[in-house]
Amino acid sequence: MNKNIRILSPCGMLGYGFPEESFLNGLKEEVHGIVVDAGSTDAGPHKLGAGVSIVSRRAAKKDLDIILRNGISRKIPIIIGSAGGAGARVHIEWTMSIINEILEENQLNAKKAIIWADFTAEEVIEALHTDKIKPMGENIPELTEETIRKSTSIVAQMGHEPIVEALENGADIIICGRAYDPSPFAAIGIYHGKDAGLSYHLGKILECGALCAEPGTTKDSILGTISDESFTVQSLNPLRLCNPISVAAHTFYEKEHPYLLHGPGFSLDLSECEFKEEERGIVRVSGSKYIPDKSHFVKLEGARLVAYRTFGIAGVRDPLLLNKLEEVQEKVREQAESYYNEIPPDDYQINFYNYGKNAVLGSKEVEPFHHHEIGVLYEVVAETQEIASSICSTVRSTLLHYGYEGRKSTAGNLAFPFAPSDVEFGPVYEFSVYHLMEIEENPFQVEYV
Repeated sequence: MNKNIRILSPCGMLGYGFPEESFLNGLKEEVHGIVVDAGSTDAGPHKLGAGVSIVSRRAAKKDLDIILRNGISRKIPIIIGSAGGAGARVHIEWTMSIINEILEENQLNAKKAIIWADFTAEEVIEALHTDKIKPMGENIPELTEETIRKSTSIVAQMGHEPIVEALENGADIIICGRAYDPSPFAAIGIYHGKDAGLSYHLGKILECGALCAEPGTTKDSILGTISDESFTVQSLNPLRLCNPISVAAHTFYEKEHPYLLHGPGFSLDLSECEFKEEERGIVRVSGSKYIPDKSHFVKLEGARLVAYRTFGIAGVRDPLLLNKLEEVQEKVREQAESYYNEIPPDDYQINFYNYGKNAVLGSKEVEPFHHHEIGVLYEVVAETQEIASSICSTVRSTLLHYGYEGRKSTAGNLAFPFAPSDVEFGPVYEFSVYHLMEIEENPFQVEYV
């Protein structure tokens, strides 16, 4: 067993980009794994529902080209978590096509392990009927068989177990479906016999690239080193430095509890962690505790099509209109609804977002409005694209020419930055499944290519 295990994280998201020099700095010492996260629910359910990636194919290939050429030639295992953005079959196949293209272009050979994270509707329905599913929180609607069947894709977040299995079987490249973000990183440490608590805590930090450094960014490389009693993190770019506060602060990132972090089948207790600067830019962390759960739950994510959207953006600068904008928008909404009285009101929604005036916090905004201009985002979400576009056109033309009290000109009320002004967004998805499912054995299948 190696005394120190080094893990190189190129960036916070595959396709975000990173300085190649930073990445190569990390390879100056022996590295035991190159791991990069490729997915997130931050962008909402659209990527899972539509089967598209978070980043462009060009961007993903630029990053993968650097990673694969340097990693394979040095015989360093490469792990990609939540491939393609949402980790469903279509996302893995998209990622695999890029990997195969790079391997062929560079005449490289590699043993690939694919870990599928997809679940069929029947599998989830069976778990539902046997009381093995519970919601993530009180605001999550109760899961029904109808909702499950209407979901276009359902995936589950894997832990480290199937990834360790792939490492044990000598995989050079491991392409994971949807994974708990720290798990691909933790798998390297656990595979080499390191403490699971330290491995997962380090994974929690490394999965965001250099965001734990100052100045922080997801678009740069970071190196983690695990020993038997602790781990260290250090930036690979001399323009960034890790310090105890920056690393400790990132430990709080995306957590509902200050020192408890729940994962698939375990909890991480960080209440006794210590963060010390070992030398300038290198922070040593100790005290992370891995606590196995009595029951092993994995998080399910499913998306379904619920509507279609058309929207537009325009500027408003007239102070008279700004002072009564919400009142005018409500009149516009009423006129549009009256004009399309043949369409049931439940089949669509008309929404206005006034950026510069309460668009972010809405009714919870505490700052008084005092700006001289705002950007109006108007949208219509409807059962069909045709209905959404028709009503959106009427909303736009009505608001453009609405004769509010005190108006001194008959010109348009809105300044459009683009033509055409209305944009057909297309399908709108929602998270239909956002629940925990109890498992008794590893359901994630590993396929070797």
